[in-house]
Amino acid sequence: MKLLIRVLGPACAALIAANGRAQEALHERSVQVWLNPGALSYHFDRDKDLRGMNTGVGAELMLAEDHVLAAGTFINSGRKRSHYGAYVWRPLHWQFTDAKVHVGVAVGGFDGYPNYHRGGWFPAALPMFAIEGDRIGVNVFFVPTIANRTNGAISFQFKLRVW
Repeated sequence: MKLLIRVLGPACAALIAANGRAQEALHERSVQVWLNPGALSYHFDRDKDLRGMNTGVGAELMLAEDHVLAAGTFINSGRKRSHYGAYVWRPLHWQFTDAKVHVGVAVGGFDGYPNYHRGGWFPAALPMFAIEGDRIGVNVFFVPTIANRTNGAISFQFKLRVW
């Protein structure tokens, strides 16, 4: 009996630990849903009368750490309604104590900017990084200045994980 306990004890402990790691890995890979209330933008050209609080509603569907689908609507810096749909590729990751940092690019379509395609849809690629805890996070986007079309900014999109 002692021999059985000596053999099965470590084997059971190893199985329990492996199951815990498997459950943790499954949790890491599960689809996540994040919601956001728009973004706060800090514009590079501080002399223009641009709106910094770009309120709206958006959602992200995180399929995996590297792959996120995003869509939403907000009032843009020119005080017009904008919509967006994007694929976010985040190939770089770092783990800190309670947060993960992801770096990548958002590629998608935007509308609502009168000086760009008369307010119609246009493609864009925005460098970004995300900092995410278990339930709260922030996306940081770098919006380039394109003369007579878009005003450059750093945008902060706070978000809440709901699934």
